[in-house]
Amino acid sequence: MDPVIVVGAGPVGLALALALARHEVPTVVLDEGSGLCPESPRSLVLGADTAAFLTRTGYTRAASDAARWDAFAVWRRRQEVLRIDLADTPVLHLPQHRLQRGLRDALTGTPLVKLVPLHRVTRLEQDRDGVNVLTRNPQDGTETWWRGSHLVGCDGARSAVRKLLKIRFPGRPAVDRSAIATVRVDLPFTEPRLHREPPWRGDREATARPLPDGVWRLDWRLPPGRPAPAEPVDPHATWPGIVTGDTLLTRVSATLTGWCGELPTFDLLAAADHTAQQRLAARFRVGRCFLAGDAAHLHGALGMQNLTDGLRDADNLAWRLALAWHLHSGGPQPGGSLLDGYETERRGAVGARLRAVDQAMPLLRPLRGWAQTRRSLLTGSFRKHAPMLADGHLGTGRFGGAPAYPAAPSGVPGRVPVQRGARSTTSLSELLPATAPGVLVPDLPVLTTDGTPDRLHSRLGAGFLLLLVAPGTAVWSAERWLGAGLMPRLAEVAAALPVPAEVLVTEAYPGAGPHTVLLIRPDGHLVGVTQGAAAEDLQALADGARGGPASLPGGPEQEAPASEPAAPGVTAPGVTASGVTAPGTPAPGPVVTGPVSATPAATPVTTPVTAPVTAPAPPVRPSGR
Repeated sequence: MDPVIVVGAGPVGLALALALARHEVPTVVLDEGSGLCPESPRSLVLGADTAAFLTRTGYTRAASDAARWDAFAVWRRRQEVLRIDLADTPVLHLPQHRLQRGLRDALTGTPLVKLVPLHRVTRLEQDRDGVNVLTRNPQDGTETWWRGSHLVGCDGARSAVRKLLKIRFPGRPAVDRSAIATVRVDLPFTEPRLHREPPWRGDREATARPLPDGVWRLDWRLPPGRPAPAEPVDPHATWPGIVTGDTLLTRVSATLTGWCGELPTFDLLAAADHTAQQRLAARFRVGRCFLAGDAAHLHGALGMQNLTDGLRDADNLAWRLALAWHLHSGGPQPGGSLLDGYETERRGAVGARLRAVDQAMPLLRPLRGWAQTRRSLLTGSFRKHAPMLADGHLGTGRFGGAPAYPAAPSGVPGRVPVQRGARSTTSLSELLPATAPGVLVPDLPVLTTDGTPDRLHSRLGAGFLLLLVAPGTAVWSAERWLGAGLMPRLAEVAAALPVPAEVLVTEAYPGAGPHTVLLIRPDGHLVGVTQGAAAEDLQALADGARGGPASLPGGPEQEAPASEPAAPGVTAPGVTASGVTAPGTPAPGPVVTGPVSATPAATPVTTPVTAPVTAPAPPVRPSGR
């Protein structure tokens, strides 16, 4: 089959390509830029699930590239109102450019991923067997056609893929505004601090979050809207926009003086002003094309991490594309809900976050004077709502916690307890029992079938997992329990499943008794639970996880879902199902296909040969560009 095409070489696109390579799926990554990763004040907070996902993709430097938080403090005026102990659940905070560089380094050891810089997507066409993409080199104007089995747009908020697919991107353009700076300085505290109504003049809210190497990220909440500056702004200034260099230096000096008592020595490394938007794409899938990351959703108010949700997009989509690629099960009958489940689960989870922000903003937005007093009388004191402010910065709770998918169409049969106020399609894993279908499973010590000890989350990402709860296995040698009890039967059941599955054993699992078997998806979400090695039940769970019975390699191909709206040029002119130009039909240009052998893991995607475009079709200009 043709490789998967990923458009965009940001953290989400690179992580998706590496995750697909773990499933032995070749990928071509088309990047409009030159591949440089300049330093910027952008950063992200990694929870346990996203940190484990990045480790599985090959980025193993997260712990060394990030600062570890053991506590988080919320202050108001001159008093601490909340302190959260993170010793048991540490949080990692790392610069985004370090993450991107680390993912690019991981690509160098992955022959299944081909990174192609300086290729801007200008045209996109689909047929029943794949996707054709036309790119243009912005330097010399050379055009190249590419052929792929599927395409994923990870090309940012101004996504060309989303515009070519004519997918609406509704939402609110300016929910929150902030100024951001990275500063190397010694502060009198070590934990991250959110300071509401600080005692110095001029700031409504200031936040200090430590980064590695003595660097701090400082954020200041700005008034809503984007007022015109009092005097003309120099577009060639170091930090163009409302937050100019002089005003930012004044703000940094006042904030550091307020925290330290006097102005300390500091180095200002980078700065920017940021407007948080709330947008959600109307669709995450059109035929064989998908959206992920900033191309699919935007949020960032109240310290929320849109990039973290983008990494969850990549984790959710990778195993589905891998099954579709290996099993040819992308059509509606059978196996159609396998790929549809990505949109249902991820769009529902991000939509729940956006609703949570809409509900919380009136309670958490900084106010002054009588407005603040009136809100405190009606809704409660600031101390009552401080934990919600911490959730966005820590990636926990409704603003950032790991989602659960209790009502997804694929992989989550049955009903689960519904929390108060929850929607039917998404929930939070931390609010549901560990045995509820759809939750993110906890990270537990496990044993492989050869007796090797490991962690559960480190075994994710390659295939499904069958986890047997068997107290006492750690006491006995592997030779004793491999041939005893349920293990022989469970090994037979795993080999007969319609999806690749690995058998693991654990001493205990929260809420599960002895001899319980749990089927876990490659992204760590629980499919279902059975008592003992119930072959028919596990077979039904596995069939549901892959969207129903699917045709095996070499079987008949299915059409794209009939319910999908026609994308621009759904059928490439003159291109047959095999990707060969029909006789007597003008070709749209040379179709460049990454050759893949029958064993994809052994053959890397080769560099496509750029050729002059013969009989070019009329150029399509992406809307909004």
